Parts: sequence; structure tokens; C-alpha cells
Amino acid sequence: MAMATPACHSLLARLSSSSSSSSACFFSPSRCCGSPLSAAIPSHSSSPLYPNFSSADEVLFGRRYQHQQLWSRIWKSRAMSAAADVSPAISATTVVSHQRLKQALISLSDKRDVDYLTKGLVDLGFKLISTGGTASALEQAGHEVTHVEQLTSFPEMLDGRVKTLHPAVHGGILAQRDMQPHMDALQQHGIGSIDVVVVNLYPFYSTVTAPGGTSFENGVENIDIGGPAMIRAAAKNHKDVLVVVDPADYPALLENLKREGDDYSFRRRLAWKAFQHVASYDSAVAEWFWKNASRHEFPPSLSIPLFLKSPLRYGENPHQRAAFYEDKSLAEVGAGGIATAVQYHGKEMSYNNYLDGDAAWNCVCEFANPTCVIVKHTNPCGVASVGPNTGLLEAYQLAVRADPVSAFGGIVAFNVEVDEALAREIREFRSPSDGETRMFYEIVIAPKYTEKGLQILKGKSKTLRILEAQPTKAGRRSLRQIGGGWLLQDSDDLTPDDLGFRVVTDKVPSLELVDDAQFAWLCCKHVKSNAIVVAKDNRMLVEDACKAGVKVIAQPGGSMRDQDAIDCCNKYGVAMVFTEVRHFRH
Repeated sequence: MAMATPACHSLLARLSSSSSSSSACFFSPSRCCGSPLSAAIPSHSSSPLYPNFSSADEVLFGRRYQHQQLWSRIWKSRAMSAAADVSPAISATTVVSHQRLKQALISLSDKRDVDYLTKGLVDLGFKLISTGGTASALEQAGHEVTHVEQLTSFPEMLDGRVKTLHPAVHGGILAQRDMQPHMDALQQHGIGSIDVVVVNLYPFYSTVTAPGGTSFENGVENIDIGGPAMIRAAAKNHKDVLVVVDPADYPALLENLKREGDDYSFRRRLAWKAFQHVASYDSAVAEWFWKNASRHEFPPSLSIPLFLKSPLRYGENPHQRAAFYEDKSLAEVGAGGIATAVQYHGKEMSYNNYLDGDAAWNCVCEFANPTCVIVKHTNPCGVASVGPNTGLLEAYQLAVRADPVSAFGGIVAFNVEVDEALAREIREFRSPSDGETRMFYEIVIAPKYTEKGLQILKGKSKTLRILEAQPTKAGRRSLRQIGGGWLLQDSDDLTPDDLGFRVVTDKVPSLELVDDAQFAWLCCKHVKSNAIVVAKDNRMLVEDACKAGVKVIAQPGGSMRDQDAIDCCNKYGVAMVFTEVRHFRH
């Protein structure tokens, strides 16, 4: 440890003799040449707040840390007075000898692998600086730790709201090592440089999305202030400071520190990750505040935190690059859907697989009764629902028969558990077109599988993707990109129970026909416009059904030629009902 120079001792002696009650009050932190000032000044009775300050100091300054401006004025006055008495041969650069120590500041909410990290840093010669619970954890693990309070000569205050917001911390992070004025400033104020910053933030996201929710006041208290400030400071000065926000980067950090030379691209990548981490955090805070401020309006500005889940082999076409990102907005927590599905088997998902899988899953989640939906190129080509006491086996067979040609190579989705019997039927079912060809599918999706059912389904094909997804919930927002912007709308959550089917023709449909109309209307919601769905007995039919005679037509109404359509239906004895709600889908 560096010791005070004779000149430094001389200056300190002059300053301490000028007032016995303020022997160390002019330095913050209380260090000189890397050593505690108490090693170079006359000893006084110890203060309960600061071991290097006398109780008289506290009385004189009225709790110095609460009166920083007064302290600063006294520091400047006495320093100037003492400097005038010091021999001109003692220059400012010889008063304090600056020695560079390798220091790492660690402040973690998520303490995963912290022992691995700190052991690696200590082995590389780093001194550890830490705060609160992190410092306690490191000390319990046997590490020597400098508490931030020791660095700043200020205690934690305001129930922990203020800990690291201090020049002794941010000066050490932000100082540019290749700029002499910066380094002179650190030396002048007794601040050591900080070379590594490892910080992650208060668990705001998990707090406000916890089951049962949390109070607004508790949510506010979990908004981190000092953490983002340190992360941003370190990322800004990434040329001199390595910043880490993700425990997954600890091994790479230690390996980089072990190597000779410097990898500037590595530093830039860590800095990007740090800024992105803070941006996503702030996005969640802003979303939560807007929800609590105005529940029914679209926000004037919008940030959506997207996290890379997987790169894709290609996009919609082989020459297009692609990747899949998961939406980590608060609104998406627990909302279900394909993005959070678990894949148990098969080839990796492709861009088009996600589009088709999303279409199939959104459609099948509309139905309350056990239902099978088959989709090809995002359009349902077969949908069938059965009664609650009827097995899904029948629903699957009816959905395939609706259009077996389109179903081949499609996506099959169920809204109830796939058991052994259904899995065996999916594996062995032959195409109704020729009675011989075993049906081939890209994806099977269900909310759950029995152990035996999953085992059997895996035996159908090595490439068959088997997904388990949570039901898609209502109330989501719908975003769609256009050139230079995005379109935002509420999701189309209306069901037949939300509207009336008003009869507008002479013929009044039976209850069975109304059920068929409602089923077709719900299917039509997921067919690209202009959409026509032919259905009977809760299943979609093939075009031959039209030749046999359509009995009821459901349409939104509102056209200038509505009366022509009504007259036509009356002519052929077909019932027509107006839903007065349309389902355009582009």
C-alpha cells in the first residue's frame, strides 16, 4: 500500500494544526496516497459515523454528510490557506502520489455465479468495491471488500435510495485514462479509478408481474436509479471500463482480462449490451407507468423490448436472412402464444413455421369445445369441434376430411391434451384422397401431451415439430409493420356470444342452423379476406356442400346492395343473418 510522502505529511501537519477539530474533514474519501489519512494525521477521538473523523468534526459541521456545500467551502478555504504556507518546492503533483489500483465495482440483485466471478477477479489482482447485500455476500464468502460508504465517506441514505450517486464512484468510472486533466482531477480529489463494473438491476420486471400483482408504491420502490447510472457511465467509458450486466458474460470477462492486449470489439459489445439492458428496463418502467396513468389510450410513444430467441435458417424465402425475437413487454407476460411454446421434437422452427403455427394456434384457441384446426399457408383448411364428451379423435378426422389435399404438409393444432389414442391416429392416419398415403405434417401443437402420447408422436417422423403452447389470451395488442412505421390495434377478440345474429330474410333459421352460422363466423375470423367459410355440424366442408344446398348465410351487412342479397336468399329459401360486425383479415 502506498504511504504518504514527507511533503504530504508536512502539508497534513500544517492543516491539522490550523484547527484541531477538523484534522481530516477536507479529504473525501479519507485517503492520501492510497493510505488512510489516519496514518498521517494526529489521532483524535473516533466518530461513530466515520472512524477517521472526530466527534468534534460532526458537531462543527452538523453532520458533515448532510451539509456538503458547507464542507466544500471550508475545504477550499483551508486548502488554499495551507497551500500558501507550503514551500514552493512542493508542487501539487508531489503533494499526493497517485497509484493505479485495479478495482472492480460489483452491485448485484441477481447473484448467480458471483463466487465464480469474484474469485476470478481477485486472482487477477482486483480490489473489490461493493454495496449493501452484495458486499455482505462477498464478505461471507471470505473476500475483502471496500464498501461504497468507505469510498464516499457518506452512509447509505433515504432507505437505500442513495448509495452510489457520488463523484467518488462516478468519477472513478467516467475518467478517461488517456486524458491527463481527468487523471489529475482524480488525484486532486483522492479518487481511485474503477476498471470493471458488474451491475444488474432491482427486479422491477418480476415484481410488477408477480402473481397477484403488487402495489403501486412497491413497484415504484423497485425502480433502480443508481444501477442504471453506473451501467450507463461504464458503457459510455467502455474504452477504459469493462461493464457486465449478464452473469452469462462472466467467463468471457475473465478470459478477456487474462489475455495480453485489449479487445476493443469485446468492450464495445459489452457496452452495447449494457445500454440495451438499461433501455429494456426503462421500457418496462414506462409501460407500467402508462398502464397506471391511462388505461384506455394508446401511448404517445412506444418502446417494445425484443429479445433474440433464435436465429432462423432463412426468412420467407431462402435468400432472406431471418431471426425470431420474443416480446418481453409486460403486456405479454402470461399471455400465451407460439412465441413461448416449448418444442419437444423435430427440426428447428423456420420463419414460415412460426407464421403458420401462430395462425393455427390463434384459431384453435377461439373454441371452447374440443377442437382440431389444420392450417396451410396461414389459412385454416380444416376445422372441427366436438362435444365435451366426445373424443378429439373424431374432431381430427373431420378436420382432415374437410380438405385433405391442403391438410397434407400443414400444421395441426388441438386445444386439449393429446393422449395415446389421438397420437396413434395422427401417426397412422391415411389421406382420405387415396386411402393409402400416410398424412404428413410440419407441426403438431397442443396445450399438453400425455407421456405415452408424446412418445408415440415422436415416432411419426424425425422432422415433425411437436410444440406445447399456452392458450392465447384475449386483450392483446396487435402490431403490424409497414414501410417506415407500425400499425397498432386491439386484437380481434369478439366471439359469437358478444353479438346478435339478426334475421333479415323471410326464412328464420333453426337453432341448429344458427349454431352452424356462429361456428362458420368464428372460422371466418381466421381466414384471409375475402373469406367464405362453408360449415355444417361444427365442421368446415368441402366445396361439394354448396351443390347440396346452403341453408343459412351469416354476413356483417352494411353494404349498399344488402337488399339484393336478401332478395336472392328469399328466392331460394335460404336464411340470412346479419352479425353487424365484420372480420376483415389481410
